[in-house]
Amino acid sequence: MRPLFHPSIENVRLEAVLHALSDPVRVAIFKEIAGADRAQTCQAFSSVGERTIPKSSLSQHFKVLREAGLIRSERHGVELRNTSRCEEIEGRFPGLILAILNAHAVEGARCATEGPIGQSTPVEVRSGPKSPPRPA
Repeated sequence: MRPLFHPSIENVRLEAVLHALSDPVRVAIFKEIAGADRAQTCQAFSSVGERTIPKSSLSQHFKVLREAGLIRSERHGVELRNTSRCEEIEGRFPGLILAILNAHAVEGARCATEGPIGQSTPVEVRSGPKSPPRPA
């Protein structure tokens, strides 16, 4: 098997971290890994929220997170066990991870109340005084 690529903390790029955490599924995966008290297997994420994630997509999400330097994956038999590199990232980019995760939480709450972008939400229309007709 090919060895897994993990960038050294000095080679972790801001652009890669921002790209990796721009996808809501990857953010959900990363939040679970970062909040866990032990390594998480890839299989634990076969569904994220109410969505079932195909194995091929899940593999790609883990690869993006790993190559961005956000997680460390180790092979144990046929499983990959994943841990977060939050402390290392915090040392390189202080406050970045927390800011991104907070922004996603705010956005998620906004979407839950307003609906997806481009979808109209009900608006109450009140009839008020009519404006006078404009002169021609």
